[in-house]
Amino acid sequence: MNNAKIEIGVHRLKKKLKTTQALNDITLNFDAELIHGLIGPEGAGKTTLFRHLVGLLTPQSGSITYLADNQKTTLDTIRTKIAYMPQHQSLYPDLSIAEHLIFFKEMYNLNQKEFNTKRDRLLEITRLEKFTDRPAGKLSGGMYKKLGLMCALMSSPSALLLDEPTNGVDPISRREFWELIYQLREDHILIIVATAYMDEAERCSKVHLLNAGKLIGSGEPKELLAKNNVKSFEEYFLKHEASVS
Repeated sequence: MNNAKIEIGVHRLKKKLKTTQALNDITLNFDAELIHGLIGPEGAGKTTLFRHLVGLLTPQSGSITYLADNQKTTLDTIRTKIAYMPQHQSLYPDLSIAEHLIFFKEMYNLNQKEFNTKRDRLLEITRLEKFTDRPAGKLSGGMYKKLGLMCALMSSPSALLLDEPTNGVDPISRREFWELIYQLREDHILIIVATAYMDEAERCSKVHLLNAGKLIGSGEPKELLAKNNVKSFEEYFLKHEASVS
């Protein structure tokens, strides 16, 4: 999975969806090779920002810049290097895990040797080796998320965007999914995880806190908490809401 080092910069991004200012003057940077957390409650703007990063939405104003190995590039040039796992995945309920992987092998035009290597590694790190014949529609919530992640990783991306990957799964599956993310970090790829779970913020290398479309904080988790004299990100958000009310 060795690829170009991807970095994404967002500058003064604004987006209005109907009557809602979904993104309001957002400026932040997703540095290469780190696990970034995009943290905020439902309606904060996380998914809207993700959709801009992968070109599904056009900004009202502002810009997004992409760097590959420190050289400015375009989204079209590196689009195949970016994998996006949406919050609501569209897997095929009647296809088994094995059949999904073969489907994505054909989609990405992988040769058999390359496919075998990727398949074996992904099944090992997800611990799904024993369930390859099980249809997606009969997987548990955690296993379904893991299958979605495997499909996203078949393209050997340099950047991985995960929108609410642990939403709605049990605590054990949440922990296992984060173990997967830590293993992927060894491939030196950019990983951006959007989540409403405040405790997951401290698992990231760098966090960007969104609330009602506004960026209310950005930086390393421990430094951000210390700077704002709070002990948790729940307290951080409560303190912010109190300051603007």
